[in-house]
Formats: sequence, C-alpha cells, structure tokens
Amino acid sequence: MLKMTQTAAPGTPDIEDIVENFALLDDWDDRYRYVIELGRGLTPLPDADRSDSNKVQGCTSQVWLATTVQRGTAAPVLDFIGDSDAHIVRGLVAILLAMVTGRTAPEILAADPIALFEKLGLREHLTPQRSNGFRSMVARIKADAQAAMAAAA
Repeated sequence: MLKMTQTAAPGTPDIEDIVENFALLDDWDDRYRYVIELGRGLTPLPDADRSDSNKVQGCTSQVWLATTVQRGTAAPVLDFIGDSDAHIVRGLVAILLAMVTGRTAPEILAADPIALFEKLGLREHLTPQRSNGFRSMVARIKADAQAAMAAAA
C-alpha cells in the first residue's frame, strides 16, 4: 500500500514516502503512473504565478516555479509551488517540491535532488530532454536559495 504523508508542499507526499512508494513499484509503467499521480496532486498554480519570471528556462515543456521566502529564523525558509503543461513533468515537479519546500536555504543548497532522481531510476527511464529539464528546475531552486542567503546576509 502506497504511503501519502503530507508535506509542506500542499498536495505532495513526504519525500521519504515517495522513495518508499517507488521501491514498492516494480514495473516502470506503475512508476510512470505514480509520477503522473503525484503531479495531479499538486495544488493548482495561480494564474498570476504563470509569469515569465517564474518560467524555468531549459525545459522542453513549460514549467513554472514560484518561490516564497520566509524570514525571521536563523536561515531563510523557502516555499515553492510549481506546475507544468506536461503530465510527467508535473510529477517531476511534485517530487522536487517534496524534497525542497519548507526547507532552509542551507538545507536546499546541501540537498542533491539529482542523486535522488538517479536513485529512483528516473534518469534512465526518461528522455534526455526531461532529464535536462529536471536539472534546470534544480538549478533554479538552488539559485533561489542562494539569492535568499545573500539577501539575509
């Protein structure tokens, strides 16, 4: 049975649950369906956040990531919402958001979403364009975390 503990990213299960659920699914068709299901669970992105400034460059599909920075703690905490016009990419957004939303900027900068992407076997089962798009999303999130750190200094 798949686990679905909620995280700080509305509509997204906890990243540990996602990893456990992937381990339970032996067939790649089931894993693809799960990735798509994760994307369907994302909170809809408000139209106002579908702006050019939130659009991730380097993705074949259209991808938007909106960042909110919370200050008042030792390190800024970043929250992300996102969306894509492609079902599988929307699922990749959900996995990435489960890993980084609600974390501090230093935690985000120390995280290795690419390693998780490879651990889940996604790189070998997705097109190179999708893999490159995921890397572009990671670069965008890390740049936002770096900017939050710089602004806090």
